[in-house]
Amino acid sequence: MPRITVGDGALYYERQGIGFPVLFVSGLTGFASFWQDQVVAFGKHFDVITHDQRGVGQSDLTRSGFTVDRMAADVIGLMDALEIERAHIVGHSTGGAVAQILAIEHPKRAASVVLSATWTKSDAYFRRLFTMRKDILLRLGPSAYVQANTLYLYPSWWIKANNERLRQLEAQNLAIFPPTEIAASRIDAILAFDRTEQLARIKIPTLVVGAEDDIVTPAYFSEELARLIPAAEIKIFPRGGHALNQVRTREFNQAVLPFLCSHTPG
Repeated sequence: MPRITVGDGALYYERQGIGFPVLFVSGLTGFASFWQDQVVAFGKHFDVITHDQRGVGQSDLTRSGFTVDRMAADVIGLMDALEIERAHIVGHSTGGAVAQILAIEHPKRAASVVLSATWTKSDAYFRRLFTMRKDILLRLGPSAYVQANTLYLYPSWWIKANNERLRQLEAQNLAIFPPTEIAASRIDAILAFDRTEQLARIKIPTLVVGAEDDIVTPAYFSEELARLIPAAEIKIFPRGGHALNQVRTREFNQAVLPFLCSHTPG
């Protein structure tokens, strides 16, 4: 099991492929496995690195530092530990918030960033949604929380067609679910995130990806990111839900792979 010490704990990571590095950073659940539909395809062109975030999965159950800034520092720490000077950063949802911080504060470490199904800062809708998700976790427990996540992440028609696959995924995620206080702290972290005023400082190549039917981070967040980040490219899929990289795997890969290839240092 590949683990490497970063800061005050060890992070579990996976690495596949060869070439210029690409770090895939997961969303609120924080599991490396979220990117399983991308690893093989991108590994044909790049050195692909995924990781379980602090306090999650097979990483150490550290019980402090659950801010998006700390998660971003962990990515830099992982790059340092793996002796990666520069990489593409592909971040989904919470991982997209991490990618924003890296693009703002560590532009020399990122050749490009992809901001997938992410947001700028909490608004009334975002606060309502995540306050409710936290209430489900604290009142009903991890099992109800994990099952509810399926309804948030995936479109109804995709759930209908992939119900057994999703049942297996729920069971896997529940088996390695972090302590409740860690999961709740991660929700608090994303509610507090806001780098809106600094987005204009992002000068590295940026691709914003979203879906019209995403009910977690609605497409207007993607549109706002593309408007505030100079020269950002944007791709909005008509369908795909929040987990669009899994629901629309081929289309997602076809949008992101050429972007990364075109901005890979020679």
